[in-house]
Formats: sequence, C-alpha cells, structure tokens
Amino acid sequence: MFEMTAGTQMVILFFVLLALQVPVAFALGLSAMFAMWQLGFGLDLIGDLISTGIAKYTLLAIPFFILAGNLMGTVGIAERLIRFFRVLVGALPGGMGVVGTVVCLFWGAVSGSGPASVAAIGPLIIKGMADDGYSRSFAAGLVCTGAALSIVIPPSIGLVIYGVIAETSISELFIAAIIPGLICGALMLLALPLAGMFGDARFTNTSAAIASLDTAEDETLPYGVRLRRAFVRSFWGLLTPVVILGGIYSGAFTPTEAAIVAAVYALFVGVFIYRTLTFDKLFDALVESSAASAVVMLVVAYASLFGWVVTVDDIVGQYSSGLLSISDNQWVILFVILVVVLIAGMFMDAITIMFIALPIFLPVARELGWDLTWFGVTMMIGLAIGLFTPPVGINLFVAAFITRLPLHRISAGALPFLVTSLIGLAIVAAAPKLSLGLVELLR
Repeated sequence: MFEMTAGTQMVILFFVLLALQVPVAFALGLSAMFAMWQLGFGLDLIGDLISTGIAKYTLLAIPFFILAGNLMGTVGIAERLIRFFRVLVGALPGGMGVVGTVVCLFWGAVSGSGPASVAAIGPLIIKGMADDGYSRSFAAGLVCTGAALSIVIPPSIGLVIYGVIAETSISELFIAAIIPGLICGALMLLALPLAGMFGDARFTNTSAAIASLDTAEDETLPYGVRLRRAFVRSFWGLLTPVVILGGIYSGAFTPTEAAIVAAVYALFVGVFIYRTLTFDKLFDALVESSAASAVVMLVVAYASLFGWVVTVDDIVGQYSSGLLSISDNQWVILFVILVVVLIAGMFMDAITIMFIALPIFLPVARELGWDLTWFGVTMMIGLAIGLFTPPVGINLFVAAFITRLPLHRISAGALPFLVTSLIGLAIVAAAPKLSLGLVELLR
C-alpha cells in the first residue's frame, strides 16, 4: 500500500490536471511546484532545476532533427521519394500499400518525429493509395502507423531523449533500433489484405503538391527507363539517411551533430540542387520547427521539476519496489511495464511518458539485469503504438486534418496495423538479440 506522500499527491494532481485539459507541460510544472511546497522547499529552486534539466548538449538534437524533417518535406524530397518507390515496388501485390509502407520506413530514417512524418508524406501516400483503390481511412491508418515508427527507426527524437534520461549511448540505441523498426514495418504488410474491410468516399484533396504525384505520363516507358529517371530525381533524398546514419555509425559525428548536418544538408539540397526552397518556405519551416521544438522543450523543462521531486521523495524506490514485488518472473514484470506504457500512450505523448515512467522503470530494469539499450528500443515501440491509438494519438489528429475524415474512421482504419504492431512489440520484447545483435557486432 503506497503512502500518500507529497510525491504521490503530485502524481495524482498531475492526472487531475490532465483530466481538466491543462496542457501537459503546465500540468507537470504545477503538480511539481505543489509537491515542492509540500516538502518545504523554496520555489526559488525552480529556475535552477529547469536550467539544469534542459542545459544538456544532446538535447540540441531535438530542434535540429525537427527542422531537418520539415525542410526535407518542404523542398520536395518526400515527393521524389514516393515517385521512386512507386516505380520500384508499386507493381507488387498491394501496389501503393507496399509503397506507402516502404516510404514510411524510409522517411523514419529522415525525420525522427511521428506527427511531422504524417504531415510531410501523408497527403501524397493517401492520395496514391486512394487512386489504387484503397479507402482513405485504411490509407490514413497505414500512414499513422508507419509514421509512428519514426520514433523507432533512427535518427529518432524519442531515442535521443531516452538516451539522455537513461544515460546510455545514443549511437548504440540508434543501431539497436534498425532491425526492430524494419520488423515492425514488414509486419504492416500483413494488414494490406484486410483493406477491403474499409470503404468510404472518394478522395477529394486538390492540393497542387498532391496532384503532382500523378505519374501517368511515364507509364508507357519501359520499367528500366522509368526506374532510372525516378532514381536520378530522388537521388539526393535517397542519400539523406546515408549521410545522417553513415556519419553517426562511422564516427564522423555524434547524433547531436548529425541533427545539425541533416538540417544543413536539407538546406543545401533545397537551395542548390532542387532549387525549390524560397525565402517564404524557409521562413514557414523555421516557424513551424520553432513551435514544435518549443512544445517539446517546455515539456522537458517542467519534467525536470517533476523528476526532481520523484527523486527527492523517493517515489522511485517506493514504486519500483512495488513493481518488483508483483512477481519473481521477469517476463511478467516486463509484460506489466509494457501494458502500462500502452495504456499511458492512449492518453499522453511519448516524451511525457518517458519523463514520468522511466525514473521508475529503469531501476527495475537494472535490478533485473536487463540491457538498457534493448529495453529502450522495446519501450520506444510501445510508445510508437501510442501515437496512433485513441483518444489522444496525435498522428490520428494530423491525419484527420489532412483527409477531413472523422477521427473514429481513421482509428478504425488503423486497427489492423495496431494488431501487427503489437505482434512486432512482442517479438522484439521476447528476442533481445534482434536489438543487440548489430550493437554487439560493432562494439
């Protein structure tokens, strides 16, 4: 039985504030300040704690990866990639469904943010799938799921934050996430035969960017010619993950420096190669990236207060001991942790869950001798599922805005992919070697 300590009151107050629809960052900050007052600490500590929490070099990767993803969507990299993969694999059974899955996985190696990926590639993929006979709700569900893997497939903002909290190597986390991310993506293909279960009205988006996906003029050319042309047009986009991930894994630069390289690379391609980046587009991308980064960093700032109270009031010891007392079987404990993560993902964003739950889960993982790199990748897959599960799955809201479909129809379209994602989570959780094989090979 947990005592009603200041820390426990803080946790309860946090969820009450969330229920009252107080923004997550302010719910974290207000509940933490209340607990500090209960513990008798002066509020003059707040400034120091916040500055300490966000003054970490590795966190610089967040705004730069967000900027890089926005720029790459703005300059036309997304469109060219979809054209290439449509020519490459579009003739396979499933057509644009296969293309959409492949592009989502590839874009995960470019963006690092689920909602940003939906916004960048969603309209083009949904249009193409609708033209191929898929329903919009099913196509939107595929995009929401595939884009969610952006926080699993490196470079991932989620893995950067996990690495900061768990004090583990971000480079190793990136390496460990490659195979699990590909497995989850490959499992999405199993849901494509279920597309006929979902039917709805014709796609009506008339955006010029969407219309440009039409490649009918090339259909009369031989496959090899069309593939070569599509490859040439998309070459600089295809090179993006090679530059980013190749630089990290070769040791040329750190994951934080890779974020800056990615942003500069996107600027270079947009200005000198494709020549599609105008001042107005650059300004819009900077504004959008600044707003998105501010939301994330505000959560990080106030989460530092929350985490400080968790440590001072020994909530970690109390709750982690309670978790360890559930069972002597480590798989039962892992199951409970993942269930908690999946349920939390239905109501909170991934970053908030990490800052609240990881201080409790990490001591348990260490006590049981789990590899924190594998645990991080497993956690990230669970958190990715939360991005497309109602009622607060943010990818669903972005897709609803794009398609003008009701949220419940998109949620229904994502249901088959939820099943395949849960299967992928179970596989990765049960087989740590899938995550650690490449890491051990490169150590």
